[in-house]
Amino acid sequence: DNRGSMARRRPLSWIIPVCLMKHYRFVMVTVLCHAAFGQGTVVEGSLPRSWNISGPDCSSGIPDWQVHQYNQDLYILREPGCSNYEKPFLYLLFGDGHALLQDTGAGKTDVAGLISRLLKQWAASRGKEVPRLIVVHSHSHGDHTAGDAAIASILGATVIAAERKALIEAFKISDWPNGIGSIDLGGRIIQAIPIPGHDSVDLALYDARTGILFSGDTLYPGRLYITDFAEYVRSIDRLVDFTQSRPVAHILGTHIEQRRTPFMDYVVRTVYQPDEAPLELRRGDLLELQDALRRMAGKPQRLPLARFTIFPRRTIGQ
Repeated sequence: DNRGSMARRRPLSWIIPVCLMKHYRFVMVTVLCHAAFGQGTVVEGSLPRSWNISGPDCSSGIPDWQVHQYNQDLYILREPGCSNYEKPFLYLLFGDGHALLQDTGAGKTDVAGLISRLLKQWAASRGKEVPRLIVVHSHSHGDHTAGDAAIASILGATVIAAERKALIEAFKISDWPNGIGSIDLGGRIIQAIPIPGHDSVDLALYDARTGILFSGDTLYPGRLYITDFAEYVRSIDRLVDFTQSRPVAHILGTHIEQRRTPFMDYVVRTVYQPDEAPLELRRGDLLELQDALRRMAGKPQRLPLARFTIFPRRTIGQ
């Protein structure tokens, strides 16, 4: 079992030994001392050493979704590559009153049946009623919204449309994209940070209970496709500012396209990825991204970095 201990509360002071870090692109030493953020705890969890691999032959059928229990109130789901080459990650979080699902997958799958089973499993383990489900999206692209209709119909879930007006209302965001919104799951506040640039309605989620930043397609180990470069730069700046005063245990995106070998990725539409990089990124990766974008000085260019590639849809000369 590579999950480790589950749901132990770890004081923020445990970060002190590693809070003094030198980002290799910076001359000055940056102090990232999360223990200075004040009193509090984060609920720890575990991530697998590797994720299930689809292929290379999908003719024998489509394997089940991989479900990983990070801790007792957070599940990470991955769609198999034989179902869709995008292999997106979904996140299911539980509060005392509601459950929140980020994204609904790609293509035709039984994601509604899977989520139904997980809701019932969680409720049975807690001796509670099955919680009402709220669905939100990291952004509006089809590989993250395909299961919306089935989940709404079968589970009676509240599906928040990946549209600016709907997000502003649901999360009470006073100033898009500069404001911060939130939603209360019952004893668990999830903050919402607008981060357009990949899409026009990209939305990051921050869970203070675990210290996890869910970054969607804006930051993950792979090709960071950028549609609006100036907006994307501003969004990364906002994420850096937001995380400056909050503990970040992991940054979890919605895909893996990177290999374990630094600077190397898998080509588009690859199903079989036997040597893929870990899913989780760190705040240092976010800082590296910010630094690289600033160095471009408003002139978009494709730039491979160790953990991801900056990939503007339009570059200089196009």
